[in-house]
Formats: sequence, C-alpha cells, structure tokens
Amino acid sequence: MHNESPIRNIVIVGGGTAGWMAAATFAKVFEGRFAIRLIESEEIGTVGVGEATVPHLKRFNQVLEIDEAEFVRETRGTFKLGIQFVDWARIGDSYIHGFGNIGFDYGLLPFHQYWLKAHREGRAGPLDEYSLNTLAAIRGKFMTSASDVPPNSPLANIAYAYHFDAGLYAKYLRRYAEQRGVLRTEGKVVEVVQRADDGFIEAVVLASGERIEGDLFVDCSGFRGLLIEQTLHAGYEDWSHWLPCDRAVAVPCENVGPPTPYVRCTAREAGWTWRIPLQHRTGNGYVYSSAYISDDEAAASLLKHLDGRPLGDPRVLRFTAGQRKKPWDRNVVAIGLASGFLEPLESTSIYLIQSGIARLVNLFPDGGFSPVVVDRYNAQAAFEIERIRDFIILHYCATERDDTPFWSYCRTMDIPRPLAETIELFRDSGRFFRNAEEMFALTSWVEVMIGQRILPRGWHPVVDLMPEEKLVELTEGVRKVITHCVDAMPRHEQFIARHCAAGPA
Repeated sequence: MHNESPIRNIVIVGGGTAGWMAAATFAKVFEGRFAIRLIESEEIGTVGVGEATVPHLKRFNQVLEIDEAEFVRETRGTFKLGIQFVDWARIGDSYIHGFGNIGFDYGLLPFHQYWLKAHREGRAGPLDEYSLNTLAAIRGKFMTSASDVPPNSPLANIAYAYHFDAGLYAKYLRRYAEQRGVLRTEGKVVEVVQRADDGFIEAVVLASGERIEGDLFVDCSGFRGLLIEQTLHAGYEDWSHWLPCDRAVAVPCENVGPPTPYVRCTAREAGWTWRIPLQHRTGNGYVYSSAYISDDEAAASLLKHLDGRPLGDPRVLRFTAGQRKKPWDRNVVAIGLASGFLEPLESTSIYLIQSGIARLVNLFPDGGFSPVVVDRYNAQAAFEIERIRDFIILHYCATERDDTPFWSYCRTMDIPRPLAETIELFRDSGRFFRNAEEMFALTSWVEVMIGQRILPRGWHPVVDLMPEEKLVELTEGVRKVITHCVDAMPRHEQFIARHCAAGPA
C-alpha cells in the first residue's frame, strides 16, 4: 500500500546551526527523495552561540559520515570531556560534570553506591578521582578511544564532545548539504500564505517577490518563530519562574595558554559566565537575570573576568526560557530556538536541534499529516526538554548561597515536583531512576548532585553486605586504574596538534 499524498518538497526557513543541521541530515538520510530548499537572509543573521556540545553530536557526525579530524579542523574546534562548575553551591566550590562513567559498576549496583559508604568512612577520596573524564579534564589530558587496549579498559570507550566556532560549523554543514542537492535561497520572508480551509502553510513569499511552495515547512527562524508562532500561534510555555535568567552578553577574547578540555561555568552575582576554548580564540558570555543586574553592569563584569584581550564588543541577547506548546503544528515543525529555549548551562542547545531532527525523521509524515504522528512528536519533545529543564534547575536550586538577591531567590524558589522527588530519592540513599528517553544519564545526575552538596544520608543496603576490606580494595583499585589511564593520555593541546590542528585564522 502506498501513501496517497506523499511529501515532495521540504522548505527550511532559516539557516544557522539549526537550519543547516536539518538540511544536511535530510540530504543524507533521504538521498534525493525530496526537494530540499533552505531560505536564509544574511540581513537577519543568526544567534551564533552554542559553541559547546554534548557527546551525542558524535552520533550525528557518524550518520552524516563526517570525518572527525576534518570537522574539528574546519570549525577550529577543541575537545570537551565535561563542564567545570565554580562557586555554585558555595563560593570557593569547584566540581566537574564529566561525561562517561564513574568507576565500574559492581554486580547490580553502580559504583557510586560503594563510593558513598567508603567516602563517608574516610576510605575514599573525592568523586573526581574515580572518573576518567573528570580527572583527565582537571589535568588537561585528552585522547579519543584507544583500539589497542583491552575492551574493559577506560581508555577503550572515552566519552567526549566538542567546542567549535558556531559560524564555521554552519558554513561547514552548508557545504555538505549543497554538495548533496540542497538548494539555498538568499532572501527575507515577507509573507506567509496559508490554505483557507485548514490554515496549513501553502507558501512563503520573499522580498524579491518569489513565491516558494512546500509540503512540509521546517521553522529554523530562531526566537522569532516566524512560521510556528507569528503565523500559526502555537503558543509558548514560559519557564522564567524556574529559570530567571533572561539575557546573555557574549564576547570572544584572545587565547591565553593551552585550551582546556572542558567548559568553565562560573556562578556570578546575577547568573553565570561561560568560558569555551577554541583553537583560534576563547568564547565568553554572561547569562544573567535583568531583574538583578543591568546590561551594562553584566558586560562590565564579563569583560573584567576575561582571560585575554577582547576581540570585539559585547553583544546582548534576550530570551525567555520555555518551550513551544506545539513544536509541530499542522505542516510546520519548529527546530532549534523556534521550538523553545534553555540557557546553555549544560550545552544542550545543539543536542535539542539534533534530537528534534532525528524525531522528525523517525516520525516523518505523508501529506495527510496524521494527528497521531504529530501528537507523538509533541509529547516526546515536551518530555525531553522538561527533563533537561529540571536538570538545569537543579544547579540553581541546590545552592547554599545567599550573598546576592539572585541566589537567595534561586535557593528558596519552588521547583517542579518531579525534580523535587528526584532530589529527595537521591538525598535518601543515593538512588536515581532514569526514564529511557531522558537525555542525561545516572552519571550526570550523580556528579551534579554531589557537586552541589546534595549528600545522601545513606546508600543501597546491599553495599553493607560487602566486607570492609573488600570495599576498600574495590574503590582503591578503581582509583589506581583511572589514575594510570590518565597518566598515559597526552596533553589536550598535543592531541590537537598531532591530529586536527587548524591552519592560520
């Protein structure tokens, strides 16, 4: 049986990271089955941040059969083992949310359960010492997974992500997509034509007068939501009561010293600053709440804390944390900022683009746009972003800081019930239950909760069945293996120079 009304034309409105990731994916996966057209205007520009990623992007590159070394060179990228958080629970605190595993699971229990007891009894060191990623990040080491070690070695399966220049990334994907048949049209959309009977988008009209028709429209127009919101009025759910930061000021600076294999996020008086090392510069920004600090004060604070000379003027972005109530409405699917926004604290922006594209490919419609398919897409999208939202809220609410009005608000605000229940379960005995469709795994929650001083009162009762000498042998054995592996890794800058150094800027 064949679909009576197949999709023939896909129109992507907006370029940037979201638009070109979508175009590149469709071109590769659909292999010419659809006409793909991307409309973007150089007048409008793009947000241009989102320079840090999570390990899921490796899978995206694999699907597109992108060569990693070439990709890193072309985007002047570096590698990322995790995120360092400074001054979050208390001023003076520092911890790393590292990708990958903590120790090795023993029996049916995750390693951190044994660590909890050993650490409480003074028989184990800080959690950082039991994770390859966190210890390597601290010591400035990096390598990709080794093929010449035993399969159970921590070096055989290293989880990592990337830092890169977002503008260069979009250009890289544009070349990839155009080589595979995607047609780019320069122009500004000035009119959206809807069908009279059901409100579906029929065409968009450019300032030049050109009318571009399509069957499926992908809205990558950023915060504006040109199709999904300005035309279809899909609605927006505001989360600023949980995530009060509503602005960011960004500026690059000169590199000072070798690039760290991690992002640094430092809590400030009314939000937090990021530091993202690239091969040719360092990206910096201050995410803040305009209720507690002015734009000028935020810019001055950011400039004061730069490592090197600024390479431009600070640029202010305005946003509202939240999600589109219907990211798929009629024949429009919103991808990227058009579908919702979460601040880049855990580098999830590009992941959400990737996830939305993958979900659309999986639930790709025919011309009938079955409500069952659309509703499933929207339900999955909502679940995913809400769980990521809760993980980000965790960093704010789990603080002891009361030194500024901003942190006093975060410390005492109400939080979503699922997050409150997750915290209480962990605080009770270090346990965490993850839905299979969640982005962040057990390791991430454990590292952030421990780092934010949410310390369990106890541990899984099975741990107490292990003799004390065996417990010490287990935890000390893991620490020695991790230390030995990190000792064998090259410096981050050495790995880049050897495998994927970019040419002159």
